[in-house]
Amino acid sequence: MALLTFFPLIFGYGLDLVIGDPDHWPHPIRLFGTTIYKGERWLNQGRYRFWKGGLFAVVLIITVFSCFWGLERLLSAGPWWIAGLVQGVFIWYGLANHNLIREGRQVFTVLDTQGLEAGRKQLSRIVGRDTSQLSAQQIRIAVLETMSENLSDGVIAPLFYYALAGIPGMMAYKMVNTLDSMIGYRNPRYEQFGKVAARIDDVANFIPARLTALLMVLVTASGRGLRFIFRYGHQHKSPNAGYPEAALAGILNCRFGGPNVYHGIRVEKPYLGEQERMIEPHEIKRVSWINHACCLVMVLGCLAWNAWNQGAW
Repeated sequence: MALLTFFPLIFGYGLDLVIGDPDHWPHPIRLFGTTIYKGERWLNQGRYRFWKGGLFAVVLIITVFSCFWGLERLLSAGPWWIAGLVQGVFIWYGLANHNLIREGRQVFTVLDTQGLEAGRKQLSRIVGRDTSQLSAQQIRIAVLETMSENLSDGVIAPLFYYALAGIPGMMAYKMVNTLDSMIGYRNPRYEQFGKVAARIDDVANFIPARLTALLMVLVTASGRGLRFIFRYGHQHKSPNAGYPEAALAGILNCRFGGPNVYHGIRVEKPYLGEQERMIEPHEIKRVSWINHACCLVMVLGCLAWNAWNQGAW
């Protein structure tokens, strides 16, 4: 049915656009996180940590996909509008564009109105690096890096997997991403236990990260952004994060990257870009617009793909 093809995505996108993820509301990602936390504390000890962590990750991903596949089959037996509403709610849960933009803008606002220390504290809500010694310039760069990278992880990738496999694909990807964000670290605690989860995340984001970078260039018509993708995207330590970051560095004609401290360890990262210039406070508005535009284009692309795939045209 054409309505079921279009309605859930429009409804879910609209909810994220207008209200985002209000604090303290029920959210499946919080359930994912709690499950990972408890499982990690139980399994990440003793021998065979690599195998236990790998099996743990695979079982969680398959379980999530299977549960939502079963939910879709169950809903398909009822009225189309109930199925559409439920699917729309989970699309809303799967998208993080509103909160990503809100958090990024909030850091800029707090930095400009309350000063450096308050800006560092606000930034620590959205990044894993040590923010205690960052300058105002480094804070703004960290926000823009995070917004470009998470545009892929929190917006384009979920929509990509929704287009491929519906709500089960979208939610399974969110479990992949949550696993990586919680246990996919190269440190003594997670090096073995989280290795498989981190590799699955790398594979899952391979296409979405590059697609995100191309969408950023498309909506801004930035030739320099396109050049930066090919020149700098592969230089990042992550196999995926460098592509959207390089695209934004090219669009803004600035430089990202460089050394940072994560969990007490100094990590040397290559520079992405050429011009070491000051990031101005007003530039968060342009980056927010880029995120909104990429999200909208991807939603329209998913609608077109689903309509063609389901014979709605």
